[in-house]
Amino acid sequence: MTAPAAHVDVGAYALGLLEEPDRRAFEAHLSTCLPCHEELAALSGVAATLDGIGPIAEAPGGLPEPAPVPELLRRRIRRERRGRTARALVGAAAGLVLLGGALGAGYTVGADRSPAPARASGGADASAAALLRDGHQVSASDAGTGASGTVSMQGTAWGSRVALQLSKVRGPLECELVAVDGAGRAHTVVGWSVPAKGYGLPGSAQPRLTVQGGAAIKPADITRFEVRTLGSGARTLLTVPA
Repeated sequence: MTAPAAHVDVGAYALGLLEEPDRRAFEAHLSTCLPCHEELAALSGVAATLDGIGPIAEAPGGLPEPAPVPELLRRRIRRERRGRTARALVGAAAGLVLLGGALGAGYTVGADRSPAPARASGGADASAAALLRDGHQVSASDAGTGASGTVSMQGTAWGSRVALQLSKVRGPLECELVAVDGAGRAHTVVGWSVPAKGYGLPGSAQPRLTVQGGAAIKPADITRFEVRTLGSGARTLLTVPA
């Protein structure tokens, strides 16, 4: 393995993709190349993240031990490694992990940490904020429970996108938002938990809760929304006419 090749094999070494002869040659090169040593230290953190493990232990001689890599990702990277540098592959691998996490999360449930209607720092929060801003909005409050909220909805090809901002609710509770159609059938939109101090009350960490989800019916078929508690003693905290 030539010196130029050794320079681009830093990422492959961090991911444990080098064959034994190349690995030994790279380790020999690493002992005399400070830039590669520094780059390996940076990339090893990414490699560790790919398999959900803690900090990479050091092997004898002070060289980082290559991190284990999921086999499916390993095969893909080996195919792509022929025409790219190893550093680019590590970046691609990290991107796959982030993308996989985002796709696996589905709808997110979040609590506002500022007086703004919804935080726009992430994709899910920005989506909820846009829906609350642009959708058809309805609001209500309940004198008995003290809860108040705003629901915003938009029609889609598959039904309705729905966002809710809820305040003046104390926990601990498990709740769900349902859309009720003209026949009285309840269609679950989204569920969440309420901490003991609740939302929008003295001592609460957040002024309101923002959640988003969907229902398999059109907005025109929804007569009302209900915020319901789950478990024993289930009750309706808030009814919002559509």
